[in-house]
Amino acid sequence: MIGILGIIVIFVMVFGGYLAAGGKMGIILKAAPFEMMMIGGAGVGSFMISNDMAGIKHTLKDLGKVFKGPKWKPEDYRDLLCLMFALIRIARANPVEVEQHIEDPDNSSVFGKYPRILADREAVNLICDTMRSASMNYDDPHQVEEVLEKRIEANHHRALHSSHALQTLADGLPALGIVAAVLGIIKTMASIDQPPEILGKMIGGALVGTFLGVFLAYGLVGPFAAKVKTVTEEDAHFHQLIREVLVANLHNHAAAICIEVGRQNTPSHIRPGFSELEEALKSVKQEAA
Repeated sequence: MIGILGIIVIFVMVFGGYLAAGGKMGIILKAAPFEMMMIGGAGVGSFMISNDMAGIKHTLKDLGKVFKGPKWKPEDYRDLLCLMFALIRIARANPVEVEQHIEDPDNSSVFGKYPRILADREAVNLICDTMRSASMNYDDPHQVEEVLEKRIEANHHRALHSSHALQTLADGLPALGIVAAVLGIIKTMASIDQPPEILGKMIGGALVGTFLGVFLAYGLVGPFAAKVKTVTEEDAHFHQLIREVLVANLHNHAAAICIEVGRQNTPSHIRPGFSELEEALKSVKQEAA
């Protein structure tokens, strides 16, 4: 909602200010379709050249983040801590029993209680693969910790591709606007024998290209790239929370301590309250009894 409101504010303030200053929309409206064809078409083409099909699909999908915001809500972090608590308790009590949950999470009664987490295959794989590695009795838990950290970093790097692709497009739009404006000036120079009022309109139409290139870059595409990056980094805290709890578990801390380590390392605006989490963990214990 805030994204849509921001777009409305941009258009109202820019064009409203232009009209309030005595500007005429006629020239802009007449030139905009042709200028947009050149700028937008060149922008789309350059975007296709610089990205493969997977990258294009990824970027188009991530555009929804501008309006939807982060995928993971505070209650999801609470549920994740409860899931991790249940798995750690089972692993400590009966290592054989936990195998059925980490080997087949889709049919696990523990994972099944948290469908939103189960739907995220990377989160589930992080948990299952790391707990499976821990069951192999590694001599040095730092080995598993290092592998886990590198995996999360690689996932985060891939997730940021959309932001980088959009920012690259934003960086190129002003130059493409200049290209469109130059073509407009070339057209104007071919009609140099026309009266000043005609030439003025033609020059004004050419300058619309420069305006649109800069406007699209800094008013829309650039902010879209920044928002996608912000949301992606916000969602990365979810996998970081998994890492914190699993690393604490690798060092054989008590299950409650592992969960508290994860809770404390969660940013404050999405961190479950201590009492709230305590009540949720009590429910997990009661269900397991």
